Amino acid sequence: MKEFLRILRRFVPPYKSYVIWASVLNLLSAVLNIFSFSLIAPILSILFEAEKAVYTFIPWGTEGVSVKDLIYNNAYYYVTDLINTYGASSTLMILGMFLAVMTLFKTSCYFASSAVMIPLRTGIVRDIRVSLYNKVLALPIGFFSEERKGDIITRMSGDVSEVENSVTSSLDMLLKNPILIVVYFSTLLFISWELTLFTIVVLPFMGWLMGIIGRKLKRQSLDAQEKWSNSMSQMEETLGGLRIIKAFVAEGKMSKRFLDSSNDYRNAINRVAIRQSLAHPVSEFLGTILIVVVLWFGGTLILSNHSSISAPSFMVYIAMLYSLINPLKEFSKAGYSIPKGLASMERIDKILLAESSIVEKENAESLTDFNQKIDFKNVFFSYDGTRDVLKDIELTVKKGQTIALVGQSGSGKSTLVDLLPRYHDVTKGAICIDDKDVRDLKIHDLRSLIGNVNQDAILFNDTFFNNIAFGVESATMEQVIEAAKIANAHEFIIETEGGYESNIGDRGSKLSGGQRQRISIARAILKNPPILILDEATSALDTESERSVQEALEHLMKSRTTIAIAHRLSTIKNADEICVLYEGVIVERGKHDQLIAKNGYYKRLHDMQSL
Repeated sequence: MKEFLRILRRFVPPYKSYVIWASVLNLLSAVLNIFSFSLIAPILSILFEAEKAVYTFIPWGTEGVSVKDLIYNNAYYYVTDLINTYGASSTLMILGMFLAVMTLFKTSCYFASSAVMIPLRTGIVRDIRVSLYNKVLALPIGFFSEERKGDIITRMSGDVSEVENSVTSSLDMLLKNPILIVVYFSTLLFISWELTLFTIVVLPFMGWLMGIIGRKLKRQSLDAQEKWSNSMSQMEETLGGLRIIKAFVAEGKMSKRFLDSSNDYRNAINRVAIRQSLAHPVSEFLGTILIVVVLWFGGTLILSNHSSISAPSFMVYIAMLYSLINPLKEFSKAGYSIPKGLASMERIDKILLAESSIVEKENAESLTDFNQKIDFKNVFFSYDGTRDVLKDIELTVKKGQTIALVGQSGSGKSTLVDLLPRYHDVTKGAICIDDKDVRDLKIHDLRSLIGNVNQDAILFNDTFFNNIAFGVESATMEQVIEAAKIANAHEFIIETEGGYESNIGDRGSKLSGGQRQRISIARAILKNPPILILDEATSALDTESERSVQEALEHLMKSRTTIAIAHRLSTIKNADEICVLYEGVIVERGKHDQLIAKNGYYKRLHDMQSL
């Protein structure tokens, strides 16, 4: 329950007004329900002629007469007066009409209280989902290297839906039922405190038994959600690797793998569903036992002629007790469904409450322009804190220079350029722009100065226009077209049916590799950053596409400070300085001709590519 209340404190405050209205309406519903049940006693008395006494009106507030006796006496006085005036049949009709009207008001309040809670429920679910999405955007890239995309998608979809179905749907019950229980229980005490005291002795046994059954539900639900995440991760991997699966004729293997995962999830969810399905029958059985026990005890009192409660009042008491059992049963249902939601919320919180290693300082400096140089000063970096991926990197990139990074795969080239926009923070040393440590700058300002063109052109399932104008506010069509022309992309864009408003498909699936890369370059041109990072921008292209893309890159690199990672050494021959990395260390540096003359590591890379 503590975890549940903690969730409410986090997400309910913006919807306080809904909670207040729901509480008022539930209270009205409970009070009106009592008025409805109070008519049962006089109706039974009329039907069975159980009441032979003659009543006289006692003024309200008469001293020496209890409130309970006043209510009973005057209620029966009005009923007998009606019988004497209109007859028993007409009085029965009047009481029945009054009961119907009370029930109409009661059910209207009940409906209104549930309707008021719907915006709260859907609002909380929306807030959780939006918070998750924003957290995904805010977390550093390194966080997701240890997480599966399918698992994260499952937390945003399946787990949030489970919270909606379990926690927020139980919120209505947990707001309404305590009000009903307090009102009904107070009424039971008012009717007969002896019977109510006996009921209190029996009720804790019911709660204890329900607790035993529901204790393992959260752990089982957590296990089921983990298995569902595994299935979704396999689906995501399958969609991403469909070409390879078909090429290696591995459909059967993947199908069996997914079947095994689905069977694991099915078995886990079966255990949860079976345990949850116990809630209704067990609560129904225990409620019936309670009614039987109270019937026996109350009936014994009435039959012994020593009871302070009449037979019609006892029937009202039983009806009220049964009404009390219903909210208690709803509590038991919540006790079963909430643990499922808490298990999902625990998985959601692994993202929501994850601490970002990239933190902006409170007094971070603004940086609106790049004027002098970028310095990598004795930079060390490690992903796991044990093995250094980069070791003692010393590098200065002056404004307007093009610096190339070459070396084997895994030598630390991409990691080095990822440190500049603070996708990761250095373990030791510092990276400075114009003598300002990047850790002292505002992250937005820092990344606004840097443009990226990657080996894998990351595009979105949107139009050409929106992909090129991505991240640039108020970009005009003229500006987008100009950027596309510089990137050698305008010709193939206008050949499409919708031109710049044509959709390029998921991750640009409707385009060739060279076209995707030129759209990526056009995007960087429109952003117009003073610092440019090229991460093997042409390595995945054929010769013809490479020529078009390389020409576009040359337009992009003009008057910009560029750090380029290259596998194809022919693309970086004219760089101002080439740095050769080997196992995280710069082992050679210089211009192309100087490095060839050294006859070292760079010469070997060059000779292998020449061959």
